[in-house]
Amino acid sequence: MATQVKVIAIDGPVASGKTVVGRDLAQRLGFKYLDTGMMYRAVTWLALRLSNPIDDPAGLERLAQDNPIDLSGQNGGDIQIGGQRVSSELRDPSVNNQVSLVSQVSGVRRALVQQQRALASDGNIVMVGRDIGTVVLPGADLKIYLIASTQDRARRRWQEMLNEGRAAELEQVVRETEERDRLDSQRADSPLMPAEDAWILDTSGLQVDQVVKAILDRAQELARTP
Repeated sequence: MATQVKVIAIDGPVASGKTVVGRDLAQRLGFKYLDTGMMYRAVTWLALRLSNPIDDPAGLERLAQDNPIDLSGQNGGDIQIGGQRVSSELRDPSVNNQVSLVSQVSGVRRALVQQQRALASDGNIVMVGRDIGTVVLPGADLKIYLIASTQDRARRRWQEMLNEGRAAELEQVVRETEERDRLDSQRADSPLMPAEDAWILDTSGLQVDQVVKAILDRAQELARTP
């Protein structure tokens, strides 16, 4: 699609559809794709593997700085950190339980934001996360903020876990979703919120292809705007 929209930022709370929508959108456009949440998961996984205390901000910052993340395999589902290629490990319950705490560490965020901006410097990229439009890429050509009800998002996450063969109770996933929302929105550094100029899109009840089409239509509208 011929468009002047070269950098697309997609933000939103957990299980709002960012990952699958962002990946499909990037494929449709022939753009690079970056899920920044996987970077925070990778640092969390490495910290746990190396027994770096989660309550040691300086240690976590050094870990993020000293172990740049290789995202070349992300479209295939895996990335590399600390010389290790990881994929499904990043969804382990131990990582799920700690990633919000790691992502609150300002030094970790600074290190990863620097990497994220470098990856976006050439344009033609769809980047998804929780602070892309507000902090990482405030100058993005198109900023999208996806929303959905807590119940809807929890049900999506619960179904994903079942599809992965992981036992899960829906009520527990709802509680975890609520807690993740609380931590993400109340953290002091880069709290989860839509950018002032973000287009807010409710994905409740929509299929992935419907959400992708809506974003493509929005990009075309911007491309036609003088």
